[in-house]
Amino acid sequence: MSVHNPDIKRVTTHTIQELKNKGEKISALTAYDYSMARVVDAAGVELILVGDSASNVMAGHETTLPITLDQMIYHASSVVRAVKRALVVVDLPFGSYQGNSSEALRSAIRIMKESGAHAVKLEGGLEVKESIVRILSAGVPVMGHLGLTPQSIYKFGTYAVRAKEEAEAQKLMDDARMLEDIGCFSLVLEKIPASLTRQVSQSLHIPTIGIGAGPDADGQILVLHDLLGITKDFKPRFLRRYADLSTIITEAIAHYVDDVKARDFPNENEAY
Repeated sequence: MSVHNPDIKRVTTHTIQELKNKGEKISALTAYDYSMARVVDAAGVELILVGDSASNVMAGHETTLPITLDQMIYHASSVVRAVKRALVVVDLPFGSYQGNSSEALRSAIRIMKESGAHAVKLEGGLEVKESIVRILSAGVPVMGHLGLTPQSIYKFGTYAVRAKEEAEAQKLMDDARMLEDIGCFSLVLEKIPASLTRQVSQSLHIPTIGIGAGPDADGQILVLHDLLGITKDFKPRFLRRYADLSTIITEAIAHYVDDVKARDFPNENEAY
């Protein structure tokens, strides 16, 4: 049963910061559509990420790269219409912000105006600083993302743990401080050593949200379909499955098929 604070009527970036200040962990999940977002919001998570992971779990792509800005806006709009309490953050998709701060600003403004979301997230450190500064200057809250950055999968060539070597760990620490200094309200740390997560989280004023980054981030996020056991072939160490909906849904549909074939559905009480 959720233990979320019922006194928080609407979670904002300020609320997220207050939770860190009080030492209370932040719960976050992804959502991509209206029906599931209603359920996630009602369960009490503080932050819902409309992730570019929709490219994988909703569209069946191998990576997050193919999803477009228009598609992200569609998913974000669906989620925003469902959410009454959580802070809704939307990923800027690959190609919509890298290398051109003007395009980054246009992308962020489109997301905010057309979806009604509350903030955007983008991957990277120093190399995207100009884009982040430009977006922040327009009053759009930005969440950073360091460590394993899935949009750079072809650069790294693997989804292995990042920042295990001292040089990369130091760059991550420097990037984290820079993201805080320029005004990001929070930071996702993905698939990095737990000891580095602890170090980053303790050194920053803004909250960190971990995924595969150990217990010492200020909050945790998982992909909803992984947590619910809808996806079956993704089995990283950091994933805890809280349900096996794939089996439950398959059995329910198989039961329906049997009832239709047996002429049991619909019965007299289910007909007009």
